[in-house]
Amino acid sequence: MKPFDFKKVIEWLGFVLRCPICGHKYNLDKTEVIESEQNEPMGEAHILIHSDCSKCKSSVMFNVDIKGPEVFSVGMVTDLTRGDSSKFKNKTPITPNEVIGIHKALKKFNGDFVSTFAKK
Repeated sequence: MKPFDFKKVIEWLGFVLRCPICGHKYNLDKTEVIESEQNEPMGEAHILIHSDCSKCKSSVMFNVDIKGPEVFSVGMVTDLTRGDSSKFKNKTPITPNEVIGIHKALKKFNGDFVSTFAKK
C-alpha cells in the first residue's frame, strides 16, 4: 500500500467541510497539519488539523482517522491559534492532583488578583 497524500486529504476536507460558525468552506491556505501518523500495511492514518475560517476568523481542530476506505472526522471549535496548537501538542497532560490543587486554591481565593499576582 502506498503512503497517504496528506495534502490531498486536506484538500478533500476543504471541499467537504464547512465552518460550524458561519458555514463558509475552509481554505487550504488557512489549514495546517499539527500531527500525523500512518500505518501503511494496515491502510490507516491519523491526522490532527488546525484550520482558521477566512470569513469569520473562528478556529477549528479536526481529528481525521482513515481506516482503509473509511474516513472519520470530528471537528471542535477552539480558541487555540495554529501556534498554540503546535506549542501544546507535546505537553504532558494535567494530572488529577494538579486539578485538585487548583480547585483547593480557587476555594481559598478571595478575588483580589492584584495582591495575588504581586506576591513574590
